[in-house]
Amino acid sequence: MASSNSFKLRCSIPGHEMDVRGLATAIFPEGAFVSVSRDRTGRVWVPNSSPDTGFSEMHCMSGHSNFVSCVCVIAPSETYPRGLFATGGNDNNICVFTLDRPQPLYTLEGHKNTVCTLSSGKFGTLLSGSWDTTAKVWLNEKCMMTLQGHTAAVWAVTILPEQGLMLSGSADKTIKLWKAGRCERTFTGHEDCVRGLAVISNTEFLSCSNDTSIRRWQVTGECIQVYYSHTNYIYSLAVFPDSQDFISTGEDRSLRIWRQGECCQTIRFPAQSVWCCCVLPNGDIAVGASDGIIRIFTEAEDRMASAEDLQAFEDELSKATIDPKTGDLGDIKLEDLPGREHLNEPGNRDGQTRLIKDGQKVEAYQWSVSDGRWVKIGDVVGGSNQQTSKSVMYEGKEYDYVFTIDMNEEGPSMKLPYNVTDDPWLVAHNFLQRNDLSPMFLDQVANFIIENTKGHVVGPAQIGGGDPFTGGSRYVPGSSNDGSGFGADPFTGKGAYSSAAQRQTSTNIYFPKTDGVTFEQANAPQIIAKLKELNEGAPQEHKLSDDTMGSLEQLLLVVCGANSPETPPTIQQISLLWKVSHWPEDIVFPVLDILRLAVRHPQVNESLCGEAEGVQLCNHLLSLMRPDGRPANQLLALRTLCNSFSGRHGRALLVSQREAVLSRAADLAAVFNKNIHIALATLVLNYAGCFHIQPDLDAKAQCLSVASRALETVQDKEAIFRLLVALGTTVASDQTAQDLARSLGVGSQISKYSTVSEPSKLGECCQLVLKELQ
Repeated sequence: MASSNSFKLRCSIPGHEMDVRGLATAIFPEGAFVSVSRDRTGRVWVPNSSPDTGFSEMHCMSGHSNFVSCVCVIAPSETYPRGLFATGGNDNNICVFTLDRPQPLYTLEGHKNTVCTLSSGKFGTLLSGSWDTTAKVWLNEKCMMTLQGHTAAVWAVTILPEQGLMLSGSADKTIKLWKAGRCERTFTGHEDCVRGLAVISNTEFLSCSNDTSIRRWQVTGECIQVYYSHTNYIYSLAVFPDSQDFISTGEDRSLRIWRQGECCQTIRFPAQSVWCCCVLPNGDIAVGASDGIIRIFTEAEDRMASAEDLQAFEDELSKATIDPKTGDLGDIKLEDLPGREHLNEPGNRDGQTRLIKDGQKVEAYQWSVSDGRWVKIGDVVGGSNQQTSKSVMYEGKEYDYVFTIDMNEEGPSMKLPYNVTDDPWLVAHNFLQRNDLSPMFLDQVANFIIENTKGHVVGPAQIGGGDPFTGGSRYVPGSSNDGSGFGADPFTGKGAYSSAAQRQTSTNIYFPKTDGVTFEQANAPQIIAKLKELNEGAPQEHKLSDDTMGSLEQLLLVVCGANSPETPPTIQQISLLWKVSHWPEDIVFPVLDILRLAVRHPQVNESLCGEAEGVQLCNHLLSLMRPDGRPANQLLALRTLCNSFSGRHGRALLVSQREAVLSRAADLAAVFNKNIHIALATLVLNYAGCFHIQPDLDAKAQCLSVASRALETVQDKEAIFRLLVALGTTVASDQTAQDLARSLGVGSQISKYSTVSEPSKLGECCQLVLKELQ
């Protein structure tokens, strides 16, 4: 097959009635692609039989109640061997289609504004971005995670080949890298809205922006190249298969082909906005634009359009009218322009533009390297900078522009003031809010501003792992009187936790683990001694009376089982414990140790974790767990939460507060203290046990995310073991949870533990989790 090394038109497909906003290569049939449009439809196109170089519509999909903004293809599965099509729209929804029927197979609801970008990954994972400033991870018809961190619309998302890594680009000018639901890195450099992303390899990707630049990044954070050629907003990018070459489209009416870091070809369109592009498997390029037409370009001479069709495309382009405010033509003075003889001089590069005057007309031409000639790309109408030569007064203020907006025929017209230094999207948003108009008009109003102002838009410190207290024979929070202290296992006080005395590799004795794991060890005399010591040195306003000290001691003895079971804790003792738990943070830790032991008692658990007081208890413990808090308080707050699972009321409380508790706890993985890590792992394990008995996909997703994040920093083997048990409990007998764990890259993350032989339970448990994820 001969190649001209220059792309030319293959065919034009006038299938949509409005702007074509998204394109994606289909998996089936071979050579097909899918398009979506503001006409609210998606369409699948298949190549015609040779020698016909065109495409025919195979399938039309409809299900959105507003414009369709984006599309992606979900990889084939056993259930859907031909793959699925996902579309996002201005109705805030995602519709998922098969090739078998025009209506959606199902609809994903959850975003609060337009869904403007989609990307699919392994195991059926779907990533979406929205004007609501969030990205969401979907699996098996459920939202598994919401990625929050951007401060403006998320215009672009993509999933990197390395499992678990996701990228989002936003109107806040940043790109964020996400792993297991957590923002790992923020990329800065673009000076305006990030509109598109494209993956080059496991370690590199491209971004494009309204700032007219394309940037090449390494996932480690470095921008290694910036590409300039476009003269207006860049909307989309696509990378050639098995190559680092790419294409881009934008608001300057162009498709640009980039080879070896240089723009080697520019193809102009008879439409202002060239919204989207994709590269077909055979290397041809599909492009969608604001005129509703899809155009296919090819390097293969046997697939190029006939000479008549190529000339018709050139003629159509030459008849286009160009407003200088929307292009790269600069300030135009008719008297200074050369005549037609200027076209006898060859251009310097492909895509170079040149203006000439023909009588009182101004014509624009572009140099074509492949043809060796100037190609007319339109007639220039109007002068440059006409509206900005003087300011416009509106409500006593000067503006560069004051537009008159008619949203409907019956209603009155509205004024929209605008300065070139303003953000058009923010101005549009404020205009809609001020006039009580639907957010669905944001796209139209912002693009109206953009199209009418082209060329004028300006666009904790590390904490040691040792005990935080000083002094010989000191009190160690949470320790027993066997001298094991911080080094002791929280389950038994002596050795490491084991689910059974005898382990057998042939059976899974590790998970699912559904009974809560608690921190039982206690050294009541040392706790009381430390409490008395701190009370003596406490400020006068915080000193506890002898009666209060006596009540706390009695309560401690009761909950530790030192007293007969006939004397349960009194309401007064429980109330007193709650009050004293608000002692100053530098001396409160022995009280928290009593609280940690007390919540195991059924009566204390009901009283402190019940509906009335439970949320207050939770909030108090979370405040002690803040990242800049004291390690002893962080540790004992975590252990108190773990022990709260021992009672019905505590479990109900923690399930209801799960999102806040696990989010705060996850931050403590960054505290370098192995005992805090063990307590954190135990908390995740207890949650995993709860949601194995009462399945909750959102909850399981958070357990997976927190466990995965913790495993990146935790080094202690007991903490790692408990996180593995938590992972195993979360995915056991749950296909959806297994799929999500695979998509987050959990298998590759934990595989290094499968060969650990000391302790043997670590390697054995890891192998069993990996078996679940096969």
